[in-house]
Amino acid sequence: MEVTKLEEMNLYPEIYRAVEDMGFEELSPIQVKAIPAILSGKDIIGQAQTGTGKTAAFGIPSLQQINPKDRSVQAMVLCPTRELAVQVADELRKLAKYMHGIKILPIYGGQEISKQIRSLKSGVQVVVGTPGRVMDHMRRKTIRTENIKLIVLDEADEMLNMGFREDIETILKDMPDERQIALFSATMPKPIMEIARTYQNNAEIIKVIRKELTVPQIDQYYYEVSAKMKEEVLSRLLDIYNPKLSLVFCNTKKMVDELTLNLQGRGYFAEGLHGDMKQQQRDRVMNSFRNGRTEILVATDVAARGIDVDDVEAVFNYDVPQDDEYYVHRIGRTGRAGRVGMAFTLVVGREVYKLRDIQRYCKTKIKLQPIPSAYDVTEVKAEKILDKIYDILEDNNLTKMIDMIQSRINEESRYTSLDVAAAFLKHMMGDEKGESMDDRAYADFGDTGAEAGMVRLFINLGKKQKLRPGDILGAIAGETGMPGSLVGSIDMYDKYTFVEVPREYASDVIQTMKSAKIKGKSLNIEPANRK
Repeated sequence: MEVTKLEEMNLYPEIYRAVEDMGFEELSPIQVKAIPAILSGKDIIGQAQTGTGKTAAFGIPSLQQINPKDRSVQAMVLCPTRELAVQVADELRKLAKYMHGIKILPIYGGQEISKQIRSLKSGVQVVVGTPGRVMDHMRRKTIRTENIKLIVLDEADEMLNMGFREDIETILKDMPDERQIALFSATMPKPIMEIARTYQNNAEIIKVIRKELTVPQIDQYYYEVSAKMKEEVLSRLLDIYNPKLSLVFCNTKKMVDELTLNLQGRGYFAEGLHGDMKQQQRDRVMNSFRNGRTEILVATDVAARGIDVDDVEAVFNYDVPQDDEYYVHRIGRTGRAGRVGMAFTLVVGREVYKLRDIQRYCKTKIKLQPIPSAYDVTEVKAEKILDKIYDILEDNNLTKMIDMIQSRINEESRYTSLDVAAAFLKHMMGDEKGESMDDRAYADFGDTGAEAGMVRLFINLGKKQKLRPGDILGAIAGETGMPGSLVGSIDMYDKYTFVEVPREYASDVIQTMKSAKIKGKSLNIEPANRK
């Protein structure tokens, strides 16, 4: 009969107590199958993705088998990245919270090896490390393997993708004959199965079905944008939703660097994280993110492995992930601890077909949303400021302030208290450059001769450049992300064109189109002057 409750597994009372502190309400599918199998002494192959609870699935039985009085290494966990090694070690420490005498040590490249050697010499029962640094310690004899009872390969497919196969095999060859191997991997490519056949003994295969991967509490949206508008759209989403902490995923290290720099230039507290950064930099960035000093972490998929921060409110896929499974890994970083998370994906052109594949794979619905305009951002900013003002009105005695304003109004009789309030709101919404979002959204274009609610724009290209109205419409919709259906009348002449756009989009259209080209031709665009 299958054991489905932790209480039925005859574990140390200290482990039950720690699990209760961590708030586990029930075992995940991988835990239900893996914990009893490892406790019974079997080798296992666990096919499970990030977010399925696999750390506890191997961590609980690992700790159950440790002898606290023996100060030698008795269990080893191999991980692909330093971040994952640190996360796993932290999770194991939580599970071992009440097990006195057990020491768990993460070891990885980039950290001074002398510190690790001192810790190992003082006695460590569980080592969690990256293959390269583990091999280094084994060569130095600072890690001895003769008493190891269990070795875990976590994210085995990622370790192979990163070129660690030879290192892994070297480590496994040095293990005692009488030992267990628990292998966990999101996918099961041929090299993984070859390692399993060579080094495991009649391993039990445990699979978690894919439908367990998505998190129902995550609201998922996507936006169809032009490549040039991605950064602007991301900024608007950050301004509208204002997440406390957010993760932004890019597919390349170069894009992480570029986007981080650009977000910082826009005034956001953003930092980047990728594999080319020195370990000291990565530690600084992660500490800053965990402490809330950095509000936006821009990262690649591999660098983000092991990031375990409960307060991430939103995940942004700045680039559509190259692998379906990466989407699951990414959005699983939000919606933790029972909270409702948000995931936003920016889609350019044919990437929409890739997103459909992801939806089929995840068995989930990712909803198309209209791109928020600068006017939308302005409204949200105003609402947030007004909410704060109403809180102040509720909780404070404002008599002195009212007297000050009344006195000033009496001196300047041309202004009312409502005028003062409006001016104060505008001041509060301004940025350090002296220009605020509402300046752009509410820009006074004067009378351009357009219909009500529209602005008529002048473009210095026309029929003689072999353009058609459809070219103008396509360029505006494609470059700005504004739905083409919102574009008004287009009047084309030999050398110029007039086009009408909604007033709230006008500033964005002018700003974006200044650097655009239509059929390879540069253009000038500005509000039309009514004659």
